[in-house]
Order: sequence, then structure tokens, then C-alpha cells
Amino acid sequence: MPQKISFLASRTPVAQTARAALIGRYGDVAPEEADVIVALGGDGFMLHTLHATQKLRAPVYGMNRGTIGFLMNNYVEGDLRARLAAAEVAEINPLSMKATHVDGRESRALALNEVALLRQGPQAAKLQITVDGRLRMQELVCDGALVATPAGSTAYNYSAHGPILPIGADVLALTAMAAFRPRRWRGALLPKTAVVRFDVGEPEKRPVMADADGTSYRDVASVQIRSEPSIVHTILFDPGHGLEERLISEQFN
Repeated sequence: MPQKISFLASRTPVAQTARAALIGRYGDVAPEEADVIVALGGDGFMLHTLHATQKLRAPVYGMNRGTIGFLMNNYVEGDLRARLAAAEVAEINPLSMKATHVDGRESRALALNEVALLRQGPQAAKLQITVDGRLRMQELVCDGALVATPAGSTAYNYSAHGPILPIGADVLALTAMAAFRPRRWRGALLPKTAVVRFDVGEPEKRPVMADADGTSYRDVASVQIRSEPSIVHTILFDPGHGLEERLISEQFN
């Protein structure tokens, strides 16, 4: 049973109040010393916590003190140690992104949900898509496109009419947003091992930005995306409410 718990909370008053109450009951240690990290907030704070603690050994258990809370468990103060001991484990790999900007600079980032390319201005983006070194689409005219992990498939990807992926599926979703040409093209399912490259057509006239889990990189000329199997994030869920069950349930809501 986990003995040392580190409580992290978003800046909202409800999350800070919950953190104070839980620390009063269970104590608190630094994340580096913890057996488990408890994140209090919404899905955005959960993603922030996973990124910030990716080099630590402790798994992360989220409790919802935000809005949607897809990656979170219900907030209950009592019996926390027993719930942590009984929790189901989900392991996910992030996407790695390498973006080359119009001025030649490079930006790198990791994303647990998705990497998206989005038009910056009033004109549609023109994207060329290459998968594993093979040109697959000469020109996609659209508002944007994204590559999503199974864990992120119910987020931006789903809003863009992309597929929900089972958590154990070794696939990535490539989804277009408001595709104008080819008309209504919504994307493809790719092996998890695929390396996807987007090249931006007319980047000065039709500027495009890359977004990795909410962090934006403006004026990109090309973006390469791949799964990063060397990095594993461990998330804990209450029994019967794990990530796989949530992904299935979401499709019947």
C-alpha cells in the first residue's frame, strides 16, 4: 500500500482547498520522494503533471477538481490509501514532435494527447503528408490536421470527428480538420511505429502553427511526429473505471 503521497493541485480555489484537506489527512512529500503522485484539477492539469513528472518513478493518480476530468478519478477524501493500492494501471507513450520553422529554427516537444497543425491566418493551410518516407498525400487543403494517441483520441481528435482508439491499440489517428480538398477527407489510422511528416505549402502566405498538448509553435515549415516508446507514463484509475473502459463507454454516450 502506498505510504508516501505527493499532492499537486491546479491554481483554482477548489483544487487548492482539496489539496489542503488531503494533506491534513495523509501528509505530503515532495514528488521526488513519493510512492504515488495525486494530481488535483482537470485534464489540462493532469497533462501538465504527467509532463512535469515524467522522469520520476511514481505513478500519477488524478482526482477531478476541474471540469471534464476524462483522465481523472472522482474526488473522494476517504480511504485514499486503499484506493491507491487497488487502482488499475494504464501505461501510455507520448508523441515526440520535431518542428522546423520558416526561419530554420527547430522546436521539439512531447505530447500525450496529440500534435496538431493549425492555420494561423484567414487562409486554409496546404499540407503535404509523408508516412515512413513515402509520400501519401500531395496536398491537403484544410484548417489543420493532427496525430493523436489512443489516450488522446477522445480529446481534440474526437471533436474533429476522428476515431476513438482502444488504449491498447498499436495505432495512431491522423485526422483532418475541415478538409476542403480532398473534400471531406477525415484522415487515416496508422501503425504506432509510423513516422508522420507534414510539409507546409506556401508557409509565408498560409502560415501554420504546430501545437503539442496545448503548447504552440508558430510559423512552421515542416513537422515530424512519431510515438516515443522509450518514455512511459503510468496513470492509476479506480477499479472498473480505467482508461480502457472510459474509451469504450465514450462511444456509447
